[in-house]
Amino acid sequence: MSAEALLASLWQMGGGAPEALPQLTFGGDTAQLPSTFQVGEVASATIAVQALMAAQLWQARGGEAQSITVDRRHALAMFKSDRYLSVNGQAPEDPWSKIAGYYQAGDGRWIQLHTNFPHHRDGVLTILQCVEERAAVVRAILGWQAAELEQVLAQANMCAAMIRTEQEWLAHPQAQAITDLPLFEVRRVADGPVIPLRPDGQRPLSGVRVLDLSRVIAAPVGARTLAQHGAEVLAISAAHLPNIMPLVMDTGRGKRSAQIDFRQAEGRQQMHQLINGADVFIQAYRPNSLAQLGYSVEELCAMRPGLIHVSLSAYGHVGPWANRRGFDSLVQSASGIADAEGRSAGGTAPGKLPFQALDHATGYLLAYATMLALQKRAIEGGSWQVRVSLAQTGRWLQQMPRRGLHDHAAELRAEEIARFLQASTSGYGQIQAIAPVEKMPATPARFELPAPVLGEHAPVWQ
Repeated sequence: MSAEALLASLWQMGGGAPEALPQLTFGGDTAQLPSTFQVGEVASATIAVQALMAAQLWQARGGEAQSITVDRRHALAMFKSDRYLSVNGQAPEDPWSKIAGYYQAGDGRWIQLHTNFPHHRDGVLTILQCVEERAAVVRAILGWQAAELEQVLAQANMCAAMIRTEQEWLAHPQAQAITDLPLFEVRRVADGPVIPLRPDGQRPLSGVRVLDLSRVIAAPVGARTLAQHGAEVLAISAAHLPNIMPLVMDTGRGKRSAQIDFRQAEGRQQMHQLINGADVFIQAYRPNSLAQLGYSVEELCAMRPGLIHVSLSAYGHVGPWANRRGFDSLVQSASGIADAEGRSAGGTAPGKLPFQALDHATGYLLAYATMLALQKRAIEGGSWQVRVSLAQTGRWLQQMPRRGLHDHAAELRAEEIARFLQASTSGYGQIQAIAPVEKMPATPARFELPAPVLGEHAPVWQ
């Protein structure tokens, strides 16, 4: 499928008027990175649909129509943005755990370990009863069957996935549970006032306040996208929670950062004050995790009528794996994507997409759906819920026609990447990272703030 066709489909899913589509055009080289999946077209289309939605919100608040362009190769670079990040001219230290990756179990099946957070690494090593050396992990996993180890790790709240074929995944209860779910969900969940976008704003999302309770890639990309269109985004973390710093620098651009400990009464009071002033609440913890702390969608919308509650999960909000921890690469492994990429390369080991396509695409879909909810709130009022998952995005990608691994594919060249980079001065030093892709002459997508140091700001709205 072409980027144009995918954009039209996404626009129709959101109920957009088809006459708006000619406002956006795609440019640049059409070559994508090596993959049997349509990752290049997905990158261009998901970035495009949220840009077109931002332009619609700009027109709704009295702004002029504008012609938008999306460069296909720039979109590829943005989906690999963390790979091109530099600080003071140097690439940051590789955050990938030395024992993360694919292993063959004793039954010949493959399993992937995700151990980039210290507590996940330590938990896996405790179960395997070995030291943090790859050779030791190889030996330990040979004593397990892959499906058994996957289940034991999941029960311990660790992060792993057995490599399945696509056919195995389609027959799995979790895949069947999300079969009828839409790619993204925007639904009214409670009453709330009509809150129009004020006509005095200078940008599409001026005046919109976003609480970003997320880490790693997908949801932080979504919140960063809202920031690049003018939203005030406050990222909330806590000192006791681990983070992956290159990703914090990349996805933190345009945001402020505060730290709140929900375990303390003071932290909960600070959180309540922020919620009372928020328009959007984004969370990427497992389904029901925050509900156990008193922050369910129902409680939040009762606390702040008119709130837009946005949730991202790994495997979907229903099904036996709804509460399972997961990341992009694990969903690739579980759903058959890794198996398909490995087979296309002619090897016996699993493969992987050329970038975290599920993460980035889901992040842009999250931003698009959030803007749809803002539009609906401005017209009919209400409190709204937005739901997306990596597995639903993966299913969407898998349903598209396939291509040859190297069919019209070309790696990004150094001179291309250089054109797409922008510099900013932050508390980390001079950061170079990929600039926003969409070109919008009336309301240029930009980051008004550099990536903040974690906890740099007070937990208050400006």
